[in-house]
Order: sequence, then structure tokens, then C-alpha cells
Amino acid sequence: MAELAQVLRPLLPSNDPRVLVDATTGDDAAVYRLTPARALVVTVDFFSPVVDDPRDFGRIAAANALSDLYAMGARPLFALNLFAFPRAHLSEGWAEEILAGGAEVAAQAQIPVLGGHSIDDPEPKYGMVAVGQAHPDRLVTNAAGRPGDVLILTKPLGTGVITTALKADAAPPSVLARAVDSMATLNAGASEVMVRLGVRCATDVTGFGLLGHLRAVARASGLSARIEASKVPLLEGARELAAAGHVPGGTKRNSRDLDADLEMGHGVDPVTRLLLCDAQTSGGLLMAVPASKVAAVESRLALVAPVVARIGHLSGGPAGRIQVT
Repeated sequence: MAELAQVLRPLLPSNDPRVLVDATTGDDAAVYRLTPARALVVTVDFFSPVVDDPRDFGRIAAANALSDLYAMGARPLFALNLFAFPRAHLSEGWAEEILAGGAEVAAQAQIPVLGGHSIDDPEPKYGMVAVGQAHPDRLVTNAAGRPGDVLILTKPLGTGVITTALKADAAPPSVLARAVDSMATLNAGASEVMVRLGVRCATDVTGFGLLGHLRAVARASGLSARIEASKVPLLEGARELAAAGHVPGGTKRNSRDLDADLEMGHGVDPVTRLLLCDAQTSGGLLMAVPASKVAAVESRLALVAPVVARIGHLSGGPAGRIQVT
């Protein structure tokens, strides 16, 4: 995924002054100014099933797509379905359940699903084009970090490890249930807190893992970062399953891709490193919060976010460099 993103990014330059965010910074969504007070924020995301239950898969995929809007402080307007499914199995009810799960989460986000596109495919895939709006002066981007900003995470890590263990029938039901609940939870409340309190730098934690997305923030902001591994929250069972070898291929690629930019402390064990790189689905928001706003942000987030974890900070230094202690 990282390699593909690097290939595609140079192919998408834009000199249009109405384009406020394009692919060059690796941000979460594209942003196009319509008026001085209104910008469209648009993203697309879809993937193959990460869980067995079709309705849960639909819920997770929809929450994951909408997360890109929330990460940029946008208010969702509507969505379009993207759906691939084997025609031979259309009569078995799974397709309806997947789409119903997506519709359920869209209803939670208070937006309509206005249609979409489907194809016949032997491997099911589902996701959404999500369209939102934001005031151009109140956008949240991954390039707005400042030295001293405190890094706050709003969901625990470990969904990649847990869903990989599911494929081997090794994920305990209670562990899987908590992971599904986390993935299907919208980042809407956390996003609203960011916008109201003037946080201007954030991203969501998805396929590149916590450290991969943090590196994107640090690079785009021209800064380095430091995190404390012990402060990073994990889903129940994630450490044990990772230690048992249930590690996604994407997580391993993320870890290798970070080698040149990562300084690991002597006390950080290999399992912890993998979990910090774990490829997430529908993870939480990672915010870079000015020190003067941290107390107010944490207080508000405690009412709406699954977790509120202060995990580190941004500082001057080589752009994209991360120290883990």
C-alpha cells in the first residue's frame, strides 16, 4: 500500500487555486473550495471483508470511509456505495446484510446513501465515496502540526492483529466483539471536539498503522515526533495474539517501511513495535493538540471517544523522524 501510494502521488498534481488539499501531502481526503466559506471534502475507501459477519463488515467499511472526513474536521453530507460481489451468491442474503450495515452507520452519521456502483467479483468488497463540507479556514490537515503539540489518540490499537487471528479461528469471541465495536464506532464526536476547540492538525489511524500515519503528520508538518509506547492503548487480547504470531502482512510491511525513520528505545520489545505498526481498520483519530488546549480537548473527548490517550508530542528535528521510548 505504501509503495502504491508513492507511485500514484506524483501522478496527481494540481495547480488549481480552488484545490486546498490534494495527494501531495498524503492527507485523508481531497478538499476543493466552492466559496470563501465552503469547501467540499471528498474521500473513497473500500476493502474485502475483515470479519465473518456481513452486517458487521458493512458497518466497519462505512465507518472507515467516513473517518477520513472526520479526520479533516468535515461534516458528512452524503455517501455513495462501492460494492463488489459474486453474482452467483446474490440470492443468499449476504449482499443485503453488507449494504444494510453500511446504511446503519450512515444513518448514525445522519447522512443519506444516494446510490453507488456494483460489479460482479468473486471476492466481495465494500466501501463508500464519502462527501462532506468544511469551512476552508477551519480545515484540519496533517500538515498543520507545530513544535510542542501533544499527540492524543482516540481509539486503541490492535484490529489488524485481531482480525488476522480470526482467520485462524484464534480470536476469542469477547476479543473479536470489542474489536468490531471499536471499528464500527464513528469518529464523529472526536471530530466535533477538534473543530470546536481549534485543533488544526490530525489524521486517522488506518492501514499504515499508528507510526506510519504519525510519520505522515511529521513529514507534512516538517517536524519530528516522540511517543511513549507504554501510553499507547491496545485492544484486549491484541498483545497476546501478536506474540502468538497472528500478524498481518501489511503490519510487517509497515514496520519495514519505517526502518529509516524510526528510533526505537532499548526497552521497546519486538511485539510492541509490531503493534505500533499494526495495520488498522477504522482506527481512531490521532490529533496534534497545542499545549494550551490539551486540558480542554481531553475533557471534551472523555465524553465522546472510546479512549483519550496522551501518547507523545511533536518537536523540531528531521522531518518524519520518530523516536519511540
